[in-house]
Amino acid sequence: MPEIGAQEWKAAKGPFAVVFGLPAAWLLLFFLVPLGIIWAYSFGRTAGLTGIAIDGSLANYARAADPVYISVFVKSLGYAALTTLLCLIVGFPVALAITFASNRAKVWLLLLVMLPFWTNLLIRTYALMAVLRTQGFLNHALNWVGLGPWPMLHNNFAVVVGLVYVNLPFLVLPLYSALDRLDRSLLEASLDLGAGHIRTIREIVIPLALPGIFSGILITFIPAMGSYLTPDLLGGPDSQLIANVIERQFKRANDWPFGSALSFVLMYLTFIAIAMQAIIARRRRRITP
Repeated sequence: MPEIGAQEWKAAKGPFAVVFGLPAAWLLLFFLVPLGIIWAYSFGRTAGLTGIAIDGSLANYARAADPVYISVFVKSLGYAALTTLLCLIVGFPVALAITFASNRAKVWLLLLVMLPFWTNLLIRTYALMAVLRTQGFLNHALNWVGLGPWPMLHNNFAVVVGLVYVNLPFLVLPLYSALDRLDRSLLEASLDLGAGHIRTIREIVIPLALPGIFSGILITFIPAMGSYLTPDLLGGPDSQLIANVIERQFKRANDWPFGSALSFVLMYLTFIAIAMQAIIARRRRRITP
C-alpha cells in the first residue's frame, strides 16, 4: 500500500485535515478571534465605565499620530535598532565560534546559548537587577578596584543592557544556522589564495550568511520593539517604550479602544518590517545566480 506522501492530493485530504484541523481550530479560537476583537475595539470609543461602543471611527488612530505618541514610537524604534545592532556585534563572533568549534564543544556552547530559555523572563530580569543595582555584584567589583559605584539601574543604560541580554539568543541561533551551512571549501580556497581571516569573513562569510543575518535581525528587532517587562523593571521614568504606554491604556487609563489602536499601529510596523525583509530576500535571490 503506497504511503500518503506518494498519493495524490485528493487522496491525502482526509489525513491532512485530521492532522491540521485541531491546531487550526486552536489558532482560530485563541489567537485570531481575540485579535479580531481587539482590532474592532480600535475603531470604537469608551462608553461609560466598562462599555465600548464600536462606531468605525478612526479617532483613536488619529490620536496615535499625536507628537507625544510619535516620539514614543520613535524612541522604541531607536531602542530596538540599538539592541539589534549590539546583539549583532556580540552575536556574530559567538555564532562563528560555535560553527567552527569541535562537535563536543558545539553541543555545550549551544546549550549555554539556549540555557536562558529554561528560566522565566521575570526571574532573569530580577537576576540582572541584582547585578546592576548600586549594591549589586558589578558595582561591588568596581568598588574593589576603586572605579565605582556607578548608577546602572533604572536608566536607559539598564534598559539597553536588559534588552541585549534577553534578545541575544534570538540572533545567535539564526546566525549559527546560516553559518553552519556554509561550504567550508570556499573558506579554505580564500585562505589558500592569501585573503586572510578578516578578509575571508568580510568577503565570503558575511555575504553567504546574509539570509541568516536578515532573519536574526528581524527576529531580534520585533521582540525588542514590543518589549514591556524589561523597560518596566529596569528603566526609569524616561525609559518607557510603546509597550508600556499600551499597558497603561488597558490597565490604568481603562481606555481599551486607544490601547487597541496603539497595539495595531505597532503590529502594522511589524508587518512592514517583515515585508521589507521579504522584499530584500527576494531581490537577493534574483541577483544571486
